Amino acid sequence: MRMLALPGECGMFSVAENPAEPNGRRIELFVARVPAISLNKAPDPLFLIAGGPGTSTVEMYTAAYAPFDRVRRDRDIVLVDQRGTGRSHRLDCHYQDRDQLQDLDDNEAGPENIKCRDELSTKSDLRQYTTSIAVQDLDAVRAALGYERINLYGQSYGTRVAQHYARRYAKNTRALILDGVVNPEAVLGPSIAMDAEHALERILARCKANAPCARTFPDPLADYNALRTRLKQKPVRTTVSAASTGRPITFDFTTRHLSAVLRFASYDDSQAALLPLSLHLALHEENFLPLANQFRVFSQTLSDAFAYGMHNSVACSEDAPLIDLGKLDLAAFNATHMGAEYVQQLVEACRDWPRGVVDADLHAPFRSNVAALLLSGSDDPVTPPEYATLAQRAFADSKHVIIKGRGHGQLSAPCVDRVIARFVAAGSAKELDAICTEKIPPMPFFITLAGPAP
Repeated sequence: MRMLALPGECGMFSVAENPAEPNGRRIELFVARVPAISLNKAPDPLFLIAGGPGTSTVEMYTAAYAPFDRVRRDRDIVLVDQRGTGRSHRLDCHYQDRDQLQDLDDNEAGPENIKCRDELSTKSDLRQYTTSIAVQDLDAVRAALGYERINLYGQSYGTRVAQHYARRYAKNTRALILDGVVNPEAVLGPSIAMDAEHALERILARCKANAPCARTFPDPLADYNALRTRLKQKPVRTTVSAASTGRPITFDFTTRHLSAVLRFASYDDSQAALLPLSLHLALHEENFLPLANQFRVFSQTLSDAFAYGMHNSVACSEDAPLIDLGKLDLAAFNATHMGAEYVQQLVEACRDWPRGVVDADLHAPFRSNVAALLLSGSDDPVTPPEYATLAQRAFADSKHVIIKGRGHGQLSAPCVDRVIARFVAAGSAKELDAICTEKIPPMPFFITLAGPAP
């Protein structure tokens, strides 16, 4: 992930690891404030909250700060690495130390999970790294910096944090921007395979409805199904170059590699634009290099970005306990490229992870007078627009913007920065002009490895 050095005020903010024990162990939160350009700035800043759970807010901003520049003209931008991420007492599990191209065997996952739990537990109380504790940290930082009210931008899992902050600290919340929305009632896990499959189907259907793509790839959905069937019967030996050394790595490309590519490519419309071509090359020309290279990039990016210990503390406290494997429709799951493995492994891994502090109303519906702007991609594989539609019921003053052909997270979409800036400036969505988002064209599909059709 490319990051830039940006002007800002940075420091460490000390908090009790366990808020119920203020005299106990303390941890340091990394906080950065990027000051407003205007000397006559507005009193209410914009706090950012990264997704995951497990990624760094500071790294999110430094990798993609431009969409917030319009807001920053008049307001401070405040970044708090959520406890357990970034430089805030990061909880790392080194699952990715093994070669992900060579080894996707789950037999080691259980022992590795226990090993990570035991190592982290020597210096951390893993029960204290949940959303319910994180919102207390956010409000403590708000108070320490002297802000009366704040605006919040949350991305993906960060939308859960932002909404729970608005529930807990309504008087301190002015407006919410929810990008890739997790509605409070949602339990993450059981629907991921279905949502990912539906997003992939929409992407491939867009190709079939697009003349240049359809001429080159007449039936991309059939290519996808045929390739899955082939890989189930026998993996394909393929070779990629190691990112760090350039040396060739030969490995067996399996249905699990394919599933990872299909899922994570669907997050980003620029990667999704490669899928019909990549599937066609693999099935019809025995060229698995594009798919294999996409997998290598995704696996390395996830390894670098995620603090898996913090991720486990959230998922194993807030979602896994609410999943009943006995109620899963295994036939429906097995019809998807992800299958039931993801949710089964999540529940199994969480059996050995301490269950943390979760407010009783974390997953309860709520009503709020806070203004909310909700952003969705029509082809989002993890938080489809339906989630935002459900979340929107909480807000009397709100607007839901759905951008066609986009995946997970709308910050990079043209004109979204203007919509966000207008919303924050007004502190209301009632007369928000977002018509420019209706004119954003989907990323054109690649017809060859050289790019889209001219």
